[in-house]
Amino acid sequence: MTIVNFTPVPALIGGALIGLSAAFLLLAKGRVAGISGIAGGIIYPEQTSDINWRILFVLGLVLGGFIYQWLGFGVGVEQIQAMVSKPLLILGGLLVGIGTQIGTGCTSGHGICGLARRSPRSLVATLCFMGSAILTVFVVRHLLGVGA
Repeated sequence: MTIVNFTPVPALIGGALIGLSAAFLLLAKGRVAGISGIAGGIIYPEQTSDINWRILFVLGLVLGGFIYQWLGFGVGVEQIQAMVSKPLLILGGLLVGIGTQIGTGCTSGHGICGLARRSPRSLVATLCFMGSAILTVFVVRHLLGVGA
């Protein structure tokens, strides 16, 4: 296997920024930076006063990628293409959404914030996420031969 885009410095900086933003949100708002919970709070708000920071957080996620590309750091990103059909991508997105509801959170909430807080529930959830991801890649790539 050849690693085409090995970028340890940007990855380290990005990881540090994710950690800082998660810590800042926890300190400033007392909230965990779980994306599914933040986005869910926009769609199904518990309090109307809680929506503004959630919208800004999600906008920052989306706009951050565009700004990174605009500044010239995302060279080669425009060449990324999905290897499956759009209906399969939509199905995958729906399954991820259902999984976040069943697992009461997503990889950012459990994997980053929950593990940092030493939550046993988050450890189990993250092991399930990673295990199912490894199994899915094995089945799709090695048993079905897709994208290999």
